[in-house]
Amino acid sequence: MARVKIKQVKSLINRPKKQRQTIEALGLGKINKTVEHELNPAIEGMIRKVAHLIEVEYLS
Repeated sequence: MARVKIKQVKSLINRPKKQRQTIEALGLGKINKTVEHELNPAIEGMIRKVAHLIEVEYLS
């Protein structure tokens, strides 16, 4: 399965609670923090919901 590297690039200040919870579920929470995850449908959905707050790099 493919892997993705996700980096938070924008703040969570004044964001809806659902977006803050999604960022936390991805393992982020601070600007410039980076995590890696296996790409699956659940992670894809989370990425779509907060795409404006993160950068995504698809790894092999």
